[in-house]
Amino acid sequence: MHISRYLKKYPCLDNPDRVLLFSTRTLAKVLVPTSVLKSMEEGSLSPQNQATLTRLGFLVPDAEQERLRMLSALDIADSKATTAYIMAVMSLDCNLACTYCYEGGQRGSHYMSAETADQLVRFVEKEFLQSGAKDIVLEFYGGEPLLSFDLIREISRRLKASVENAARKYCFTLVTNGTLLTADVVRELIPLGLERARVTLDGPPENHNLYRPFVSGAGSFEVIIENLRDVSGLIKVGVSGNYTRENYREFPRLLDIFADKELTPDKISHVMFAPITETLGEHLVPEFSEGCVSADEPWLVEASLYLREEILRRGYFTPKVAPTVCMIESRNNLVVHYDGAIYKCPAFIGHENLVAGHLETGLRDYRESHNMDVWKTDECLDCAYLPLCFGGCRFLKLLRGGAVNGVECRKAFYDAALEELVRQDLKYSLKK
Repeated sequence: MHISRYLKKYPCLDNPDRVLLFSTRTLAKVLVPTSVLKSMEEGSLSPQNQATLTRLGFLVPDAEQERLRMLSALDIADSKATTAYIMAVMSLDCNLACTYCYEGGQRGSHYMSAETADQLVRFVEKEFLQSGAKDIVLEFYGGEPLLSFDLIREISRRLKASVENAARKYCFTLVTNGTLLTADVVRELIPLGLERARVTLDGPPENHNLYRPFVSGAGSFEVIIENLRDVSGLIKVGVSGNYTRENYREFPRLLDIFADKELTPDKISHVMFAPITETLGEHLVPEFSEGCVSADEPWLVEASLYLREEILRRGYFTPKVAPTVCMIESRNNLVVHYDGAIYKCPAFIGHENLVAGHLETGLRDYRESHNMDVWKTDECLDCAYLPLCFGGCRFLKLLRGGAVNGVECRKAFYDAALEELVRQDLKYSLKK
């Protein structure tokens, strides 16, 4: 047996005779005596320990085969997927005037038409029901998607009927600023498949209202909080927040406000905070940047660990350490723009060379333009962090280098942060 190349070893802080093992491939964590680690290295484990550590992924029969299996890991996961995820960008219009809106110059009164909505429904039926029979999850996005309430309702009515006729499941989510997410709206959409919403609150009111005011200039915080109180018992509601170097230490106060407003951990499905990241004058899509951001600056590591600890300490859920695979890697993940253009990532919208097809004509072969095999190199395959990143965020690479022509390496971030992230997960899982 061989020690997995995708294994990290960390000291046990309260017992020098034990060591914490973490498999980046299986996500298993275990505390073992240092004598067991020594036996692993020497190949002298007892049969029982060898069987257990092999089952958890810390030992492998063939180190080279383990490395080679990583080459097909995403293809295998894709082939086993039973759900298709389609993000539908309903418009580039919004009732807020956020200071870091990723749409930039694209923002305006641009809405998906009824004709494009019809094409979307027929595309999903053809691509994922007739030829694949998958469950369908739509994520309605914007701008502010609820400005297209009637069209969301019509798309969902048709897809729900089509999917149920194929003996599959349809549901949808909303990525919304929360100002229009009233209880009446939610109650009307639940029978059509609405299951969850993700709402953005940028910290306590004075900060949120500075960064996310209404177009009129009025603050939006109190409206959103009241809507969250009204709908949190009807659907699952997650909260995102976007911080800067100057304000991230204020964000835990938002969680204290939640407690005062009875938005307790049982009412909020998850909380995730991510930095407002700007590169070459463009912002990462704020609601999705938590899976894309890596730390080139020490403050980002400090901020992410601090905020994650504060979320967990107050009893709210935030995702555990897990792979953050770029969505372009899955053929079942698509973004449909309001005009019918198909992309593989919402951040690619507006980059004509990264259009992956159109609802009218279908998908094209985008493997070369998106450099799909960019992480399949000796350097990546030998990196212990590969199972967590699979080449990182392609959009960050595009912005920093002008092309998706290499990996967005996260080694520096994981070197600095992974040990503490694993300790946080272990600490708070033991408290439950």
